[in-house]
Amino acid sequence: MPIYEYACSECHENFDKLVKSMSSDEKIACPKCGSKKTARTLSVFAVGAEGAKARPSAPSGGGCGRCGGPGPCPSGF
Repeated sequence: MPIYEYACSECHENFDKLVKSMSSDEKIACPKCGSKKTARTLSVFAVGAEGAKARPSAPSGGGCGRCGGPGPCPSGF
């Protein structure tokens, strides 16, 4: 079951909803105001994956690439 992001055109609330079917035409009610004037929006995750700025995989100076701390990673990664 996919999770979709929605926006309410009445109160401008943004919310997520677990939907039973990807092809469902069911109108989703806003959890804040109850309006069914809602629309699916682009997922921040989907948009961010392509539009994200490139960043180095590890900080300069020999720091940990996972946690950003100095030296080897204390978490063992």
